[in-house]
Amino acid sequence: MAERFKELNDRHIEFIKQQHLFFVGTAGAAGTVNVSPKGLDTLKILNERKVLWLNLSGSGNETSIHVKENGRMTLMFCSFAEQPLILRLYGKARVIHPGDSQWKNLISQFANYAQARQIFQLDIDLVQTSCGFAVPFYEYGGERESVLQWTKTLN
Repeated sequence: MAERFKELNDRHIEFIKQQHLFFVGTAGAAGTVNVSPKGLDTLKILNERKVLWLNLSGSGNETSIHVKENGRMTLMFCSFAEQPLILRLYGKARVIHPGDSQWKNLISQFANYAQARQIFQLDIDLVQTSCGFAVPFYEYGGERESVLQWTKTLN
């Protein structure tokens, strides 16, 4: 039932925009695979082959280490309501830090988060959808603001 696409289409983009949660997966040549759930307004679609993800402080930085090593990244979106669907974006990522020349232009795409640590740009090689029939229903209850509150205690 899986379908493969070379790039995002309008249906994929609309689905991604409706999601409140996505997962980031990376791995180095050795060691563990890192999979992290992400939320808030930290993902922007630039076009059908490129997305930005704003990484906030508050956890380890394994993703950055993996991306520097080999660039591989997968983003996964999953429907927990209505029509079941899993959508994965596979590609090569690069990390942009606050001191990099592109930072000012790219950070303007996002809300002003004091926790902004780095931006990952994912160049999409493959978009894959699958059924998601076994994914349970969950109801969205709102955003956690724990990371926002935590940063305020540091200042």
